[in-house]
Amino acid sequence: MTRALLNGALAGMGTTIFAEMSALAAQTGSVNLGQGFPDTDGPAELAKLAADAVLTGLGNQYPPGPGVPELRMAVAAHQKRFYGLDVDPDSEVLVTAGATEAVAAAMLALLEPGDEVIALEPYYDSYAACIAMAGARRVPVTLRAPLFRPDLDEMRDAITSRTRLILLNSPHNPTGIVATRAELAAIAELAVRHDLLVVTDEVYEHLVFEGEHIPIATLPGMRERTVTISSGGKTFSYTGWKIGWVTGTPELVTAVRTAKQFLTFVSGGPFQYAIAAGLALGDAFYATLATDLRRKRDLLAAGLRSAGFEVFVPQGTYFITTDIAALGESDGLEFCRALPHRCGVVAVPNVVFYDDRAAGRTQVRFAFCKRDEVLADAAARLARLRGQAAR
Repeated sequence: MTRALLNGALAGMGTTIFAEMSALAAQTGSVNLGQGFPDTDGPAELAKLAADAVLTGLGNQYPPGPGVPELRMAVAAHQKRFYGLDVDPDSEVLVTAGATEAVAAAMLALLEPGDEVIALEPYYDSYAACIAMAGARRVPVTLRAPLFRPDLDEMRDAITSRTRLILLNSPHNPTGIVATRAELAAIAELAVRHDLLVVTDEVYEHLVFEGEHIPIATLPGMRERTVTISSGGKTFSYTGWKIGWVTGTPELVTAVRTAKQFLTFVSGGPFQYAIAAGLALGDAFYATLATDLRRKRDLLAAGLRSAGFEVFVPQGTYFITTDIAALGESDGLEFCRALPHRCGVVAVPNVVFYDDRAAGRTQVRFAFCKRDEVLADAAARLARLRGQAAR
């Protein structure tokens, strides 16, 4: 066969870096600080609810297309409780197979071939794939070390007659920044002035250590043009359940649902009931979640500094971005592929999240959503790098 098998829009995307690095961790017996999943489960009562739902037959067959009513009502209540947003659970909430499907469905629903999407880079790798599958073109606005703040002048200059939407992620993976009210207001002003849609990925909304998570949909003029995405995986430490959701106006949610129904149709029926209960957990749960992760962040950051990395302390998420230039290294991808063999730790090279490869070439991301003893073990292993550099 002379014709290429893979759609040209996806050429070069291949296996995700997360799959590659997790496979390398398994092969070498390394501590996996690459892929962002906790090594302990979330609240036991949620697991019991999911198990009971399976055993009693609740949700074992196709759930309703928009999601089970209990979860849609819980999402609406969550938006009101934390952000003062009034959301209609019947027409303004859509349950998805995780946030990744929500992003895909939003891109497929809202973009035409040739449209342009402004996105903050480095960005989660599925963003590029979803934009490409929609036949659109991504236009990156680069977050640059050491502060990684969005350049609002650069964003303004990136807008053209073909710009359709701005794709945001705050708290931001992988840099860990949390967008400020002033930054969001400036982005909102651009969106309103140029009549742009905004799709915002807020899966780390409760993993904030400094600053405040502010949904852009709460700002003037943004409710009617914003698709807000979140999920239960990061908040409740059940990433494998893949329960996400979209909120927005009835028109926006209907558009996203139109695409979503031809992707997975529905998913995770029993887990939807459990995540609904999770969203109703008390304030103490959410406060403890952030406090515990802040402590883990500080534990790993200290170990990384001791090993010789330059550390960019995150305001949110459960990732730390570092720079390996201080270790005498110049290629993050090569460094991460060698790291398991050098000291038994797996990380992810940030360069794969950039179009501007030079901006992220020496950056490496570590996940700290692990048990304290695992983080301490990883820090001890990484300390070997200093000795190797000295030789």
